[in-house]
Amino acid sequence: MSAFSRGAVDALLARYDRSGPRYTSYPTAPEWEDGFGDDDFSSFLGRSGDEPLSAYVHVPFCQKLCAFCACTRTIPKDRSVIAPYLATLERELELVASRLPAQRPCAQLALGGGSPNYLDAASLGRLVDAVDERFPPTADAERSAELDPRRTDRDQLEALAERGFERVSFGVQDLDPRVQAAIHRSQSPAKTAAIIAEARALGFESVNVDLIYGLPEQTPTSFDRTLDQILEIRPDRIALYGYAHVTWISSTQRSFNRRNLPSPEDRLLLYFRALERFTEAGYRHLGLDHFALPEDGLALAADDGTLHRNFMGYTVARSRDLIAFGPSGISEVAGCYAQSEREVGTWQAAIEAGRLATFRGWRLSLDDERRKWLIQSLMCSGSISPEGFRDEFGIELGELLPGFEGTLNGFQADGLLAGSLEDGFRTTDTGRLFLRSMAMSFDAYLAPATDQARYSRVV
Repeated sequence: MSAFSRGAVDALLARYDRSGPRYTSYPTAPEWEDGFGDDDFSSFLGRSGDEPLSAYVHVPFCQKLCAFCACTRTIPKDRSVIAPYLATLERELELVASRLPAQRPCAQLALGGGSPNYLDAASLGRLVDAVDERFPPTADAERSAELDPRRTDRDQLEALAERGFERVSFGVQDLDPRVQAAIHRSQSPAKTAAIIAEARALGFESVNVDLIYGLPEQTPTSFDRTLDQILEIRPDRIALYGYAHVTWISSTQRSFNRRNLPSPEDRLLLYFRALERFTEAGYRHLGLDHFALPEDGLALAADDGTLHRNFMGYTVARSRDLIAFGPSGISEVAGCYAQSEREVGTWQAAIEAGRLATFRGWRLSLDDERRKWLIQSLMCSGSISPEGFRDEFGIELGELLPGFEGTLNGFQADGLLAGSLEDGFRTTDTGRLFLRSMAMSFDAYLAPATDQARYSRVV
């Protein structure tokens, strides 16, 4: 990619750099119905079956606010919030279990946030034990946790390892001091390397590092130094996210001076530089923004067709249903999406009143399922298979999307897609950066371009 010219970059940006969804679901969350509540979600839970499920637990607390972050999180004054949160979470687990037709084992458990390691080791253990009591882990369950490397200690890692956690993800973002000062997130390369080494020594088989390109004060030179340091650590996985400047969601981002943000052209070149460095170092490029060593489970999932994308990003598909717990949690169960109240107090009040805290959701239609299949295929395997679509739904792709071949021809002409109607289509390395743009061509709900401010830029 080093030969990728600025002129080619400019041409692609002129055509595709607009706002659009990240497609962790289809339809995307802004389309969901606000009237979808406890009774609606409970009815889907009641007909969800008895096979193993996936579970996600949202821990909304952080010790300090990072200026780049647009996630659902809260900064408590002190740690007195932990005990009430855990008590409500245990009650929520009971409520969900009571609405299922049978006890369901858990094939996949993920802890996210916020910062799950805002909880001390004993509280982390209590949380996981509460999940296990109501949704016993399968023998081969995959268990992972997102942790803040600045505040991770050995006791926390041991509490997770003792409970079968084998995967851990550390949010690094960038290791340059100027960038860290701009985003209010200071962490030394030495501390980052040390906690990753400790996790490996305790038996964690897969360590992920999150990086962000497009942050304020980031330059090609500074980002190259960060890439050097990360490649020296050699994590098993790397998630390379583009910074989303969404000031209407995160007011803290308004502190950034746009003049200090890389231009769209420079953002794209930062991405291509990382792509070049990671692939040269032996990582496989997966989906939109993930990289994994060939022996890692995520790369193996890409090989066997079980790579999946949901609200946690890219993951290994272990079950049909995902149930989320905690404030703002998003579940995908039996043909519906359901999201819980975002604010901790509102979520707690609903649960303590004996109701699920669902405040919006969506029932997927057959048309939704077909378009979801196409977008999931594109985002996970980087492919569009007219034959696979026909096998899955019994109709031709052209029946769902008249004129789709002409749309795909346009992506081919821009070097984003290769292939044919007979053999199927596959994205190029360049095309991976524009997966969101291509997925938008299958989206039946997108508002006119003038109403896209609710989304981040695709590049």
